Amino acid sequence: MDAVPSMTWEGRVDTWSELGNFLKSRRAALRPEDLGLTPHPTRRRVAGLRREELAALAGVSITHYTRLEQGRARGASDSVLDAIARTLRLGPDESAHLKDLARPADGTRMVAARADQVGSSARQLVAAMTDVPAVILDRRGDVLGWNVLGHALLAGQLAWDAPDAGGDRPNLVRMLFLDRRYRDLYPDRHEEAELAVASLRLVAGRHPGDRALAELIGALSIQSAEFATLWAAHPVRTCASGVKRLRHPHVGALELDFTNLCLTGTPGHRVITYTARPGSTSEASLRLLGSIAASTV
Repeated sequence: MDAVPSMTWEGRVDTWSELGNFLKSRRAALRPEDLGLTPHPTRRRVAGLRREELAALAGVSITHYTRLEQGRARGASDSVLDAIARTLRLGPDESAHLKDLARPADGTRMVAARADQVGSSARQLVAAMTDVPAVILDRRGDVLGWNVLGHALLAGQLAWDAPDAGGDRPNLVRMLFLDRRYRDLYPDRHEEAELAVASLRLVAGRHPGDRALAELIGALSIQSAEFATLWAAHPVRTCASGVKRLRHPHVGALELDFTNLCLTGTPGHRVITYTARPGSTSEASLRLLGSIAASTV
């Protein structure tokens, strides 16, 4: 499987090639015996399920499935895609991703690469969260704004006004793979990297015409072998909330609950907040970090 994502000459993600790669990766992950099939005694040329085995189990003609995997079938029905998803044992995120790739909403229309802007009300919201680290992101992971504690927690090495730099603003996905100081924040960095790629996969499937997104994926695939390897594995997952374990250079180990809050009226924009459990050492460490940040503003 190619490590570098398929792109057209215009710089968009080629959803049809990506669809084939996704289906092949999921077929390869399943053994015939896992689905009640008796392995053929002769040597198998491919790992996992063959196309004809998957098609038979899903109740789809081998011709139709092959055309779908080769990107030559348009407008596959929900019933066909649902049957394939069930056979491949796809989770909810993966099933949604399959439909995004099989029926791309953006068609062939390209969206020009441009810097997203965030409204004053969103900036006021995060600024008012004086005891909670908060960061405003767009769908690509570009930082559109942050409060004092959010800046100190994730990127104190960067200038406070870095999010106002337009096309050169910080991007948390890029930083995770290319910025050593940001990478070092995460003791479980491989898990964090896999989640970042899996989330980016979902976004790319929904917005294949986003030129800036395609450029980000292409650049990271070239600049980071780790990103290219993870991207080729085609992980697909989203995580709206959970726990982040950080190792901050000024206050040490932190265990924080994070939550993604979608901003209405600005599709793809969200605020990520980080909170410590009451009475925990992480709560005391956050207060210390807040004092340090306030003294340097």
